[in-house]
Amino acid sequence: MAEGGGGFNIHPMEQFLLKPLFGGDEIHWYTPTNATLWLGITVVAVSLLMVFGSRGRALIPSRGQSMAELTYGFVYKMVEDVTGKHGVKYFPYVITLFLFILFANLLGLIPTSFSTTSHIAVTVILALAVFISVTAIGFAKHGAGFLKLFWVSSAPTVALRCVLALIEVISYFVRPISHSVRLAGNIMAGHAVLKVFAGFAGALGLFSVVPILAISTIYALELMVAVVQAYVFAILTCVYLNDALHPGH
Repeated sequence: MAEGGGGFNIHPMEQFLLKPLFGGDEIHWYTPTNATLWLGITVVAVSLLMVFGSRGRALIPSRGQSMAELTYGFVYKMVEDVTGKHGVKYFPYVITLFLFILFANLLGLIPTSFSTTSHIAVTVILALAVFISVTAIGFAKHGAGFLKLFWVSSAPTVALRCVLALIEVISYFVRPISHSVRLAGNIMAGHAVLKVFAGFAGALGLFSVVPILAISTIYALELMVAVVQAYVFAILTCVYLNDALHPGH
């Protein structure tokens, strides 16, 4: 609502605006922004955990080493369970995606920070990278045999197989859209709700107990969403990899 009116002055979408780091109003492709800053911080945070946290390789691990080893083992088992032994070679790519999204989600929950994964421009690049990589792997390994992925041979008639093939092709090309929108939408929605309740808490003064309790509950939920969305993105990547490795299954 407009300033000076009788209502609340809450703008939940302002937190997602890109702003130049060094002043000015115009943003070009080379302009460092708040998104650039927090993308860089995400990379540094992942490096601190996986590189510096585990470089000691102590027999009695430190907390950092324990976290790094647990994360490594968790993602490795996920890749192996979904894609099989042949998919383990792509484990570095999957764990990189998982850790980047996980830390970007968690860092975005720090007050006054910037949530990079709330922007479709970020998530669609991640999703397109998966889509293009998986498609390239499928054709590189199977050639035209990769097209078996779209042909449902168990269907009783040829006409039905053709209809199902069309549906499979459409669903395949929709993958990067659903892959990216799911992540960005969940993160953006949660942050917007937090901002709304924070606005109520600031406006109600002494009567802000209920909004503060709601913020605490939603924040705990958002922590869970941050982890779950990173996991969902990674496991869907594994499912797509499995399709590329075993298109006839």
